[in-house]
Amino acid sequence: MGRPSSQIRDCPILRPHLTFAIGDVHGELQLLASAFARIEARAGAVPFRIVMLGDYVDRGPDSAGVVRLLRERERQYDLVCLKGNHEDLMIRACDGGDPGLWLRNGGEETLRSYRGAVPPEDLAWLRALPVRFGDGRRIYVHGGLKPHVPLDEQDDEACMWIRTPFLEAPAGAFPAHVVHGHTPYWDGKPEPDEPELLAHRTNLDTYACETGRLAIGVFETQRPGGPVEVLRVSRPVTVRAG
Repeated sequence: MGRPSSQIRDCPILRPHLTFAIGDVHGELQLLASAFARIEARAGAVPFRIVMLGDYVDRGPDSAGVVRLLRERERQYDLVCLKGNHEDLMIRACDGGDPGLWLRNGGEETLRSYRGAVPPEDLAWLRALPVRFGDGRRIYVHGGLKPHVPLDEQDDEACMWIRTPFLEAPAGAFPAHVVHGHTPYWDGKPEPDEPELLAHRTNLDTYACETGRLAIGVFETQRPGGPVEVLRVSRPVTVRAG
């Protein structure tokens, strides 16, 4: 059993009128930059918050660039960055654990983007990330929550890693609508490139590192429940001459 979560950020529903949530980025720097531009255009002059749902690193080509951009935009936006299971894998490996599991799950691409050495300041930033965020209307988390378990008894491991018990839980198993990533939504499709929108949870993981598409949930901060809109950004298609 994981330890009770000590890395939680909660905030009252006051200033921002819109909350934008972004699913798993996995080293896709170009998609993340496009998502930020799309959010700014959509929000206009309306105050907004951005919640990143974790998994910034591994698999994609530029995890180092993604972390750098997030750290820069923290100074510009009301930006909440949550910790995902891939950040957990990376931290454990860099802190002296067995690196094998991390390297087999996209860590090699991350190390390559860092040219073999992760800066201490990036590791410190990743370690300090919260695993859950609440705004009074919704709960934002990377993996999910244990069903029928009070929020103050949820643990870090479940928040980052849980799958089946959370995904199969019925409406009413959680105290508020849950916004998450971590598990791409296939449902018989050739690619999991669309979010999963249910009454009690919103899944924004569109497997961006493979599909080239990233989903952004748009939530009215004062209104409970799921998104009022889903924005999408796509990786440009390269056409080879000849």
